[in-house]
Amino acid sequence: MTNAEIFGYIDHTLLSPTATAMQIRTLCIEAVGYKCASVCIPPCYIKQVHKEFPDLNICTVVGFPLGYSSTEAKIAETRQALADGANEIDMVINLTAVKNEDYDTVMDEIGQLKTVCGDHILKVIVETCYLTTDEKIMLCNAVTTAGADYIKTSTGFGTGGATFDDIRLFKQNIGRNVKIKAAGGIKTREDMEEFIRLGCSRLGTSSGVKILTKR
Repeated sequence: MTNAEIFGYIDHTLLSPTATAMQIRTLCIEAVGYKCASVCIPPCYIKQVHKEFPDLNICTVVGFPLGYSSTEAKIAETRQALADGANEIDMVINLTAVKNEDYDTVMDEIGQLKTVCGDHILKVIVETCYLTTDEKIMLCNAVTTAGADYIKTSTGFGTGGATFDDIRLFKQNIGRNVKIKAAGGIKTREDMEEFIRLGCSRLGTSSGVKILTKR
């Protein structure tokens, strides 16, 4: 694959709790220059970025990074993010519900956020590092049934990130209308190419530009 092709898969990401406005602006300039799929930024920067880069595809996070805020809070976050100019929402599921085997609650929450998103893309972060294989399969079904657009591996703030085995498992168990985003721990060009080969439509990484331009 060419660099340009790989950049087209990348959600160029900066979600550090200490990210500065200057760092976010640099991220956006890079994303525009390299034609990344989107920038993934903290909600507090959406308005600023949308004003300065009105044509840039903005992704943000909801219920991040732990996922156990209330559904009502996640709905409010989502509505505000879309109003501020975000086009894509990466939500974190309620992992406590998963551990309680309460998949109906998980599906209901995803469904409610997708209703708020409408035609905007909703990606569902399941944080694979905390899940058993059976839980991952159940969540593939939940994400599919609830009508989300993507299943996403990780926040990047957990104990582990995306793995090839998890992408293979997702591919076997998601519905045909659900896409896959690998995120967390993507550190080499070879990683990117393999994740894409295995079926990922998006790659969430803060290192993509550095890796591909060898800075």
